[in-house]
This record gives sequence, structure tokens and C-alpha cells, in this order.
Amino acid sequence: MRPLGFAGDVAVRARGLAKRYDGIVALDGVDFDVRTGQCFGFLGPNGAGKTTTMKMIYGLAAVQDGTLEVLGRDISRERRAVKARLGVVPQEDNLDRELTVRENLLVQAGYFGIGSEEAERRVAELLEFSLLAGRSDAMVRQLSGGMRRRLLIARALVNEPELVVLDEPTTGLDPQARQTLWHTLDRLRDQGVTLLLTTHYMEEAARLCDRLVILDLGRIVAEGSPDELIARYGQPHLEAVFLHLTGHELDR
Repeated sequence: MRPLGFAGDVAVRARGLAKRYDGIVALDGVDFDVRTGQCFGFLGPNGAGKTTTMKMIYGLAAVQDGTLEVLGRDISRERRAVKARLGVVPQEDNLDRELTVRENLLVQAGYFGIGSEEAERRVAELLEFSLLAGRSDAMVRQLSGGMRRRLLIARALVNEPELVVLDEPTTGLDPQARQTLWHTLDRLRDQGVTLLLTTHYMEEAARLCDRLVILDLGRIVAEGSPDELIARYGQPHLEAVFLHLTGHELDR
């Protein structure tokens, strides 16, 4: 795959971003910048506003208040143009069980209007990249959970995106599958791809993220690099806060 990445300094910029559903506040005026080429993480419990933020970034949910620029464009006015330049790895597994691994990727290429010859080239590269070349003709239902997650990432890369959004990419995976997926994301970042992910796991954020925010009740309660947060709050205090917010212990 060719090196990727948006040419500007900031891939995502949010100011006063807010969202309500039936009077319930899902996101309450948050500000953040995602720098090009970095891995940026959102941590927090269920209902904190993580998935709502992600859905606004990739155009599935409308911005109600505030501003949101993605890859230099206003997502509210140029949603289609932005979506063409994104890759999305959803929390749910929405692969087509009636198709093979290779067919899932080719169908995705068709959605972006990629010609058959170019599609074949990209799919071959992505199968190698995701360590699925040996399973290209397998039906999706025959894959392990870790393989399906890697296929979801490969599918998100078919259009050679400048920003990849991943919603809890390793939830439900065993430790070995998580490690394999982390290595896949490392290789993407090494190529200059901007990564934006949500997670419940501080160990995952510390392993992958250059910068992260912790959300609770729709607000940012802490922000910085993993090392900065530990230095600022101290390991014992940060462990207590993280356990309170997420229900998960902070792994060292």
C-alpha cells in the first residue's frame, strides 16, 4: 500500500461539539484536535459519548451544536466528500457471511467505484497486509474472531483512506488476537495513517495512542499522552479514576 495521510497538520478539529438524543445529553461541548499521523484514543464507560463522537466524525450522526472539521472539511456541509476519504471499522461485525474473504473486499471496492484491475491489486495487497492471504477463499463464517476483525480493517482500507476510525476494535478478542491486531495498527501508523479509536482498555490506549482523552457523561475529564496523564495524576490516582469510569483495571 502507498503511504497515506492528510497533508494538513490537523486531521480532525472539534469545537463545542454537542449532541442530544430525546433530551438526553450524549456529548456536552467538547474540544479536541487530532494531529495528522497520530493515533488518538477516546476512553470511557458505556454512555460516555465515545461512539457518538465517532459517528459524527464519519458522518453517521449529525452535528447539533459546535463545529467539526474532518480532513480540512466541515462534516456538516461536505459529508460525502469526507466519507470518501475515510475508513471505518465499526464496533459490530457487519461482514457479509454469504461471501468469501476476498469477495467482501471486492464488493467494498465497488462501492467506491474502483475499477476491476485496480480493485484486484488493492485486494491482493490488503490480504497480505492483514495476514489473510491464505484464507482469501474462505467464507467469513469460517473465520475466527481475530481474523474477522482484521478483515474489517482490511475492508476499511480498500479506498486508501487518509483517516481510519475504529470503534472498540479489540472488544471480545482473546489476548493473542488482540496482540496481532495491535501489530496491524502499528504498521498502519508507520505508514503515516491517522488512527482514531475508542476503547475501554487503558492498556490498549497506552500501547497504541500518542494522545488520548477520557470521556464521562459527554465531557472530557482528562486529556494528554498516556505518560502525561500518569505524570499529572500519578499512577494510583489514575488507576482509581479509570476503574471508576470504565469498570476495568489499568494494566501496567
